[in-house]
Amino acid sequence: MKKKSRNVGKYEVGRTIGEGTFAKVKFARNCETGESVAMKVLAKSTILKHRMVDQIKREISIMKIVRHPNIVRLQEVLAGQTKIFIILEFVHQGKLPENESRKYFQQLIDAVAHCHSKGVYHRDLKPENLLLDAYGNLKVSDFGLSALPLQGDGLLHTTCGTPNYVAPEVLGDQGYDGSAADIWSCGVILFVLMAGYLPFDETNLSSLYRKINDAEFSCPFWFSPKANKLIHMILDPNPKTRIRIDGIRKDPWFKKNYAPLIYREDEEVSLDDVCAVFEDIEDQYVAERSEIKDGGPLLMNAFEMITLSQGLNLSALFDRRQDYVNRQTRFVSRKPAHVIISNVEAVAESMGLKVHTRNYKTRLEGISANRMGQFAVVLEVYEVAPSLFMVDVRKAAGDTLEYHKFYKNFCAKLEEIIWKPKEVMGRSNLLKTMTY
Repeated sequence: MKKKSRNVGKYEVGRTIGEGTFAKVKFARNCETGESVAMKVLAKSTILKHRMVDQIKREISIMKIVRHPNIVRLQEVLAGQTKIFIILEFVHQGKLPENESRKYFQQLIDAVAHCHSKGVYHRDLKPENLLLDAYGNLKVSDFGLSALPLQGDGLLHTTCGTPNYVAPEVLGDQGYDGSAADIWSCGVILFVLMAGYLPFDETNLSSLYRKINDAEFSCPFWFSPKANKLIHMILDPNPKTRIRIDGIRKDPWFKKNYAPLIYREDEEVSLDDVCAVFEDIEDQYVAERSEIKDGGPLLMNAFEMITLSQGLNLSALFDRRQDYVNRQTRFVSRKPAHVIISNVEAVAESMGLKVHTRNYKTRLEGISANRMGQFAVVLEVYEVAPSLFMVDVRKAAGDTLEYHKFYKNFCAKLEEIIWKPKEVMGRSNLLKTMTY
């Protein structure tokens, strides 16, 4: 008996062609056009459980923004009662032949240049995220770790990516240029395409990071002198002297048989459908979270606190002065959770902000200082130990510099409820309290 097909909207869903930790990818067919597509299926419960709402929204939004012939195309986003369906261009996966390395590297650079022109940095470029379509054209995929346009110092501060492909400056804690970091990853990819193995590969992470920081590698004898030279200019451990995309495009080895891609870019991209798909996720998240602890603030264990800290250094969690440079900021209080929330609401209202509170999560909204858009902040209270609460504060909308000024002023007005650990106990005792 023929197995009954399953439909999602106008798509007939077929076999599973890929499976990850948080999603499945299925082959599907558009019943109206007959076109083959890839359908990425995510369970809403999984998104909520792992607090991935912002990450998934960012990935979808970025894929709508960076439309380019060498980037996997997002066609639409659908929402069911329990699942979210991301409809993507169907791409055949395949191993890249070594003798075509230059062609694929040229397409990779074109795609990365387009992303950078939109202020988008991929941050996880590697062969596994490069696919081939039916015509042999390279497609960049997986924007799950991508970063959108920045303000403030213009640097990225999150250490992420795949160790063997990550740039040395990303391993530091001083911030890094997303463009230069992506170019480094492209250089590693080119090396792998031509050599068939990694330039930096150690079983021990500390040894791997040392080799990356020192750019300790050598090209095999079959690399041409021009290819060898270009790879060394890309894998320059100093991001300030590392070759940029303009320089790569002028390089003699790169220019051979290079035909710049001519295509028509979409005039306008709307993210309305992305917002519509996720509009009920936040309320569901709050509702599920409130069931965890009889309506009290969410419990946070010591491991989760370490995850939030910078470089496993917990001092940044408890010393507000060290944390002004980050987009996400936090402070600690020994006052009861309801007292913290009431003080936050009172101070926010005195600053002329609209206040929305639900289950120990508060959103503050106002108009930006330049009156050009909305300014919004979200605060959430976590219980990290008996009678010890952490208030996580993050910018939801508006200018980053304006947010830092707001946070400094806001905390000054909350001085009475903010706990300063140096006045009560040493940091070692604090860690013991956290691991109850």
